[in-house]
Amino acid sequence: MMLYCRGLYQEDLMSDFYFCFEQLITLDMGALIAGAKYRGEFEDRLKAVLKEVTDSDGQVVLFIDEIHTVVGAGATSGAMDAGNLLKPMLGRGELRCIGATTLDEYRKYIEKDPALERRFQQVYVDQPTVEDTVSILRGLRERYELHHGVRISDSALVAAALLSDRYISGRFLPDKAIDLVDESAAKLKMEITSKPTALDEIDRSVLKLEMERLSLTNDTDKASRDRLSRIEAELSLLKERQKGLTEQWEREKSVMTKIQSIKEEIDRLNVEIQQAEREYDLNRAAELKYGSLNALQRDLKKTEDELNEYQSSGKSMLREEVTQDDIAEIVSRWTGIPVSKLKQSDREKLLYLEDELHKRVVGQDPAVKAVAEAIQRSRAGLSDPNRPIASFMFMGPTGVGKTELAKALASFMFNTEDAVVRIDMSEYMEKHSVSRLIGAPPGYVGYEEGGQLTEAVRRRPYSVVLFDEIEKAHSDVFNVFLQILDDGRVTDSQGRKVSFTNSIIIMTSNVGSQYILNMDEEGGATDSAYESMKKRVMDAARSVFRPEFMNRVDEYIVFKPLERKQINSIVKLQLARVQKRIADRKIKLDVSPAAIEFLGSLGYDPNYGARPVKRVLQQYVENELAKGILRGEFKDEDSISVDTQVTVPSNGQLPQQKLVFRKTNEESKPAAAQDEKFLPTV
Repeated sequence: MMLYCRGLYQEDLMSDFYFCFEQLITLDMGALIAGAKYRGEFEDRLKAVLKEVTDSDGQVVLFIDEIHTVVGAGATSGAMDAGNLLKPMLGRGELRCIGATTLDEYRKYIEKDPALERRFQQVYVDQPTVEDTVSILRGLRERYELHHGVRISDSALVAAALLSDRYISGRFLPDKAIDLVDESAAKLKMEITSKPTALDEIDRSVLKLEMERLSLTNDTDKASRDRLSRIEAELSLLKERQKGLTEQWEREKSVMTKIQSIKEEIDRLNVEIQQAEREYDLNRAAELKYGSLNALQRDLKKTEDELNEYQSSGKSMLREEVTQDDIAEIVSRWTGIPVSKLKQSDREKLLYLEDELHKRVVGQDPAVKAVAEAIQRSRAGLSDPNRPIASFMFMGPTGVGKTELAKALASFMFNTEDAVVRIDMSEYMEKHSVSRLIGAPPGYVGYEEGGQLTEAVRRRPYSVVLFDEIEKAHSDVFNVFLQILDDGRVTDSQGRKVSFTNSIIIMTSNVGSQYILNMDEEGGATDSAYESMKKRVMDAARSVFRPEFMNRVDEYIVFKPLERKQINSIVKLQLARVQKRIADRKIKLDVSPAAIEFLGSLGYDPNYGARPVKRVLQQYVENELAKGILRGEFKDEDSISVDTQVTVPSNGQLPQQKLVFRKTNEESKPAAAQDEKFLPTV
């Protein structure tokens, strides 16, 4: 609002005739109240201000920012508040006043004083459009360039308006776009005033070599003398390069400083020219405009040409222009959303996203492909800006990789699995538990705390939101998902709109898992059998979920049961995690293919997926390793081989197979001999 009032004042000053006012005065209520110790002191101060305004014969307009603060301001010990002092003058038309406040505060404070409310004409000021914001930024560009001493490209202004409108929620234009430009310019100014990276690295190398030379000065052996001579030769080269880079940096910095000082002088002259024209001192205005101003503009052009010529030579160490990449970097820092242009390494990484996900998720090609394509669309800028990046329903039996795929996706995008906003829907089995997602209503316990879902997404808008075991929740909970999946937003109990447009929604369900488990028995692993099974699973889902909910999910992905050979791959992945846990002891684990096959046969159960593998590894590998370490048989930096061994009992029973643990760095008997686990040969 302050920006609009300043613009109105400037428009009036630049008009051909004065029809409105000559002065715009901002009333600082805090300064008026501060130090008013005695009764009546605040009223005296305010009446003195109001008298000066009324004595101006209508040429002064009073602007009160946060005007709701005048209601009750200064009303202590029976004294009148500021609002009651303003009302008579406003009613008589002696005071011209503009107030600014928010809708919520207007309802909370101003509407409670109807006499004060009716003395003001309400003017609703909406946030400007993106196009208007770009125009506002262009008007402010010169001021920010002068303040920071950098240049701001027009593409940076357009990017600030577009990116702030799309990615920054909870704030309004043009405020958030102006802050983006301001912070980007400040960041570039810090880079200009700080020592360049290339020069800093040379300074560190020189310091390191000088310390080494000092330590070798008193050594008399031949190797030390040779090393000393090499250090001195290297130091001379580095110092010569250091001197050249320092001179180059200082030269560029001095040119940029000169440009900024000339611009400041030009700005000061423009203010003087406008003042002279308003006072009709045309001789003074002409002298400044066609004399001093022209000379400064020539100096500015000459200095800028010198800098541009130096930068175009390719030797420049500094950059003085804010670009759209700088704006995108600040947006990414604020929100965590990668909106900067894709580098070549990022493109290759996204192109091979399926392979990256398959490193953790075994099989399930349709699911991995669908998730990878959604991320590729988003990073290429083709996803719908008013909906979530993608919404999936993962359907399948337990232990086939539904939750693991969500974790793998979060690990790829954020380099940590903690970026998954996981909501276990088994905790929402009661009808009233929906309030835990978006926050308790007013008057209930926990109203101020917010919702588990909305607060998590507000703090991390770019995330993977996982609703696990969704069929376990009460049916009324699904009503919250309707606007999330369709419009990409939801309103929490505090009235705040939470955006899900930069989130990936993943829901997992075990509905119809009996048809998936029976697929091999009925038709094998052919495509037709898979499609038939998927149709049955979808029919089962329709009997559980409402049509309006199912119609909003982007894609339904049915996970296949794990095959026997895929279990071996999962065993390898789980063994790699075991190896990672003992890496701090520098113990190396070498598991033979026969042992992997043996563990895979024990962990294979089509009804339970991959989860039995963890239990088998815990029972047959981790337990034996722990006992060996506690007995002192395995020590730090040992190499342990895990293999199978078949024994034939003397009583004529079937041969039995067991796992044996040996240290490969020294010959010893099997470490698990006294705790062998005998099992039938598979």
